[in-house]
Amino acid sequence: MEKVKYVRTQIGEGIATITIDRPEVLNAMNDEVLDELETIFNTIEKDQKIRVVIITGGGEKAFVAGGDIDAMRQMTVIEGERFVYRGQNVLRKIENSSKVVIAAINGYALGGGTELALACDIRVASDKAQLGLPEVCIGLYPGWGGTQRLVRLVGKGVAKELVFTGRRIPVQEAKELGIVNKIVPHDELMSSCVELAESILLNSPMAVIQSKKAINQGSEISLDNALSLEAEAWLVNFSTEDRVEGLSAFLEKRKPNYLGR
Repeated sequence: MEKVKYVRTQIGEGIATITIDRPEVLNAMNDEVLDELETIFNTIEKDQKIRVVIITGGGEKAFVAGGDIDAMRQMTVIEGERFVYRGQNVLRKIENSSKVVIAAINGYALGGGTELALACDIRVASDKAQLGLPEVCIGLYPGWGGTQRLVRLVGKGVAKELVFTGRRIPVQEAKELGIVNKIVPHDELMSSCVELAESILLNSPMAVIQSKKAINQGSEISLDNALSLEAEAWLVNFSTEDRVEGLSAFLEKRKPNYLGR
């Protein structure tokens, strides 16, 4: 396990676990956390052995409780401009990673914490988790994709109510709204995420990558254009050795041996 300053990384068989580790401030994200996250994802992106990333928070209380409020209070407008774009860019890098990214929401995921979770592909929450975008309560509003990714999940009406009130969202409500995929007992969170990751690792790496690309990019364009994108990604995958191996294994009633090419 490697820790830079605030972010720990553990590499397993095909899986990288990233832990944002500032428990004294509920893992709030500042410039240093963003820098470390970007550096880690740049490194992971080059490692073809890693196919799934799990992101969680250090300590027992929080996933990420948001952006660092004390740091933001002292920022000038120019510094604030850099901070908002910095956060957006790092979360966009996570969203567009060729890896499948799972958020293991182990506690409070507020403000930037919910925004980080929304940038992940799949969200698994502890039964002790709470989510929310409470920025308006402290004179801000979500700026790391919260207003944009949330509306794509829950629709305008629900997104506006959650953002305008800034209320905390109980984990069961978050599940009902489709913000989280699954709720598990707190003590089983990480093992459940690893189990989910391992089920993804059984599948064709190339097919998973192209699926993610089609879903992410297609959800932001018209249906006609999205269908064209889907077909293009399907053909990219169709040209791979993994496609031949997967179909052959099915017909031969054996487990496929995917090589990721």
